[in-house]
Amino acid sequence: MQKGIIGKKIGMTQIFNEAGKVIPVTVIEAGPCVVVQKKTVEKDGYNALQLGYGDVKVQRVNKPMKGHFTKADVACKKTLKEFRLDDCDTLNVGDIVKADTFTAGEAVDVVGISKGKGFQGAIKRHNQHRLKETHGTGPVHRQAGSMGACSSPSRIYKGKGMAGHMGAEQVTVQNLEIVKIDTENNLIAIKGAVPGPKGGIVYIVDSVKA
Repeated sequence: MQKGIIGKKIGMTQIFNEAGKVIPVTVIEAGPCVVVQKKTVEKDGYNALQLGYGDVKVQRVNKPMKGHFTKADVACKKTLKEFRLDDCDTLNVGDIVKADTFTAGEAVDVVGISKGKGFQGAIKRHNQHRLKETHGTGPVHRQAGSMGACSSPSRIYKGKGMAGHMGAEQVTVQNLEIVKIDTENNLIAIKGAVPGPKGGIVYIVDSVKA
């Protein structure tokens, strides 16, 4: 990837373009991020930059992380994320990455943690169909139904869609368009929805399918 940044989801709104067409957008506070660590092929086996986002009090950081930030001579950060950029030589430890690293019209992928839904049934979790409500089906209209075959194979196959914990997992939404960038306030307006609740941490990177 060429570019990457850490941000916080502010919420959704709408923007009107030159033609008067309304565009639903998600506003993300992208950065400012500081380069906390720089990894190289010689020392670590690969090239990457570790970015930090969001200030945190020193007493909220354990001793190993405090030493990590002290070595880099940067303030303690709440979120750390490593980006394997193609050209890491342009940035050094202590440099600031802001929203202007991206430009309007670019395609990006947004990674975030989806909203947690708790324990959900097979209908909501896997979009399964309801059972019949006639001919003696009984009070099981929203249950999963048959689990599989009989004495052979005498088990349930892996991957069977069943009730369970839903949401609160990493989700990537690909090929979203950047509609507008406010460099003064470090805000990026991205067309469409991105995973996570308001205030959730997201990672914006170049689109792999653009």
